[in-house]
Amino acid sequence: MQTGENEQALRKIMDMTRLISIIILSIHFYYYCYRAFSEWQLVTKFSDAILSNIYHTGLFFNFNKSKLLALLFLLISLLGAKGRKEEKMNYKTALAYFFIGLLIYFISGLSFWLSLDFIPIAVAYMGITSIGYLLMLTGGTLLSRIIKKSLDSRDIFNKENETFPQEERLLVNEYSINLPARYHLKNKIRNSWINIINPFRGLLVLGTPGSGKSYFVIRHVITQHIQKGFSMFVYDFKYDDLSKIVYNTFEKYKKNYPIAPKCYFINFDKIMHRCNPLDPQSMEDITDASESARTILLGLNREWIKRQGDFFVESPINFLSAIIWYLRRYKDGEFCTLPHVIELMQMDYDSLFTLLRAEKEIEVLINPFVNAYLNDVMEQLEGQIASAKIAMARLSSPQLYYVLSGNDFTLDINNPSAPKIVCIGNNPQKIQIYGAVLSLYVNRLVKLVNKKGKMKSSLIFDEFPTIYLNNMDGLIATARSNKVATCLGIQDFSQLRKDYGREQADVIMNITGNIISGQVTGDTSKQLSERIGKIMQDRESLSINSNDTSISRSKQLEAAVPPSKIATLSSGEFVGMVADNPDCKIELKTFHSEIINDHQALQKEEEKYMEIPSVRKLDHSIIQRNYLQIKQDILDIVHSEMERLLDDPTQSHLVIKKK
Repeated sequence: MQTGENEQALRKIMDMTRLISIIILSIHFYYYCYRAFSEWQLVTKFSDAILSNIYHTGLFFNFNKSKLLALLFLLISLLGAKGRKEEKMNYKTALAYFFIGLLIYFISGLSFWLSLDFIPIAVAYMGITSIGYLLMLTGGTLLSRIIKKSLDSRDIFNKENETFPQEERLLVNEYSINLPARYHLKNKIRNSWINIINPFRGLLVLGTPGSGKSYFVIRHVITQHIQKGFSMFVYDFKYDDLSKIVYNTFEKYKKNYPIAPKCYFINFDKIMHRCNPLDPQSMEDITDASESARTILLGLNREWIKRQGDFFVESPINFLSAIIWYLRRYKDGEFCTLPHVIELMQMDYDSLFTLLRAEKEIEVLINPFVNAYLNDVMEQLEGQIASAKIAMARLSSPQLYYVLSGNDFTLDINNPSAPKIVCIGNNPQKIQIYGAVLSLYVNRLVKLVNKKGKMKSSLIFDEFPTIYLNNMDGLIATARSNKVATCLGIQDFSQLRKDYGREQADVIMNITGNIISGQVTGDTSKQLSERIGKIMQDRESLSINSNDTSISRSKQLEAAVPPSKIATLSSGEFVGMVADNPDCKIELKTFHSEIINDHQALQKEEEKYMEIPSVRKLDHSIIQRNYLQIKQDILDIVHSEMERLLDDPTQSHLVIKKK
């Protein structure tokens, strides 16, 4: 037991042992340097008698025997020595003292070979031996001051302590996405799998530019889901990076589908297919028109997202909803396209309000505007309508009109009888214009896809914040039962907050079941670290005071992946967590690993990729004729409807002729 009495007794025993060592060495000097002691008159009959008795014990039969015995008792005394610990003390210094002293201790006997008088020889011998003895004593004392269990300074970033077991099984089902990886566990590298066995609970892929979102994650989502027979929608922010992967993977695995889907591409710079997002067959009631109006205007005016509910935000949305629904009702939607909507908005108020008043279903929406016009409240009216007209006028482009006014396919991509794979491309240089139109495509597509009785489908959004999808959180929350898998690629949580508002961004972040994150910083890394959770980690502390040194070890719950580590992840290195199923439990859901890509195989595969074939041959005149035809369609509608109303006595009062 560590009590004061025991320590004091041990110290006395060690002191006595060292004293015995010194006495034996002194007797050795007395015996072998007897002539010198005699001349110094330091001998007596009593001491000679004692020396004679010791001699008979055999201690002096060999010159070094007594020295070895003195050394043995010295070593025994050093075993119990307890010097004040020093963190900087090391074995190299202590052993140097000890072995130099040991060498001097034994070579001191060479002094007797000197050609001098005996007294100088005796003095030299005793002095050199004593120096060696003291050096050994010093070295042994220094050894006792070394901290036997020093703190491990090799792992200065606590890397090994922050490792944890991860899922090493490959768990595959008909929907899963499986990414091979490797991770560190203490000082070993082990192979693992990131098993996203339920992609219908949403997949959020985060990472700053260059962290490897597309190369290490999104491309595998595309290839594995096509391989497993998913219908698919891909928002390709930098067309045709992902679209080319989609097309070539589809060509390779299209035999895996019971009914072979068709592949469609929407791109406004290089026109491929045409599609009308306001297809009248998919617009069942006026709420569809209202949702479409909200999506297109909020996509064009991102600052409105945070001001939804304001008078000057809701008024333009109602105005645009009325125009969309009017064209949907006119001749059963023959002219219900976004280009026709844009052109109709630009008509003079007399003609525009006359047409809109003729449709009873939108009377509630249009009344405030008509009353403001009739009462000559033009300042208010312009405030309500001009923002919508100006924003929509930015979409007045012959190329946009051509793509938006045709109908090569419908957006029900997961129709079991006619499955589709659709890629929509954006252009980073024209993001503000194209983003709003693409948002409308996505909004209409989601409305058609999220229904029961459809085939499994995968919606993949690269750089998701560049488009606006109203009620995205509702899609993630409800689409699971309809077998709709969503994959959202974003650079940082703050980017999502900026474009979608704090509330909706928080909801999207929190309800997503699967998260894979590369390097992110700031608040995003803190949230991820908290979401991944804590693990039990070893802790050691060193305490040095004037009397003693102590090392204490403990275990504490600390962050498995601290924010600083997430902020310094290399390209291809990811952290996150996955969701499981009731029939396939995953105990080790969190991971911090490096996803393994066969770079050479992928490079060879990409070299063999075929270019996406052109769909149609176009020249500027065709696009321009379509543009002018849409303008003429609206003029014809206005002219014919005005004549019809004027000729009908029951409706002629609806015609507005304000001077």
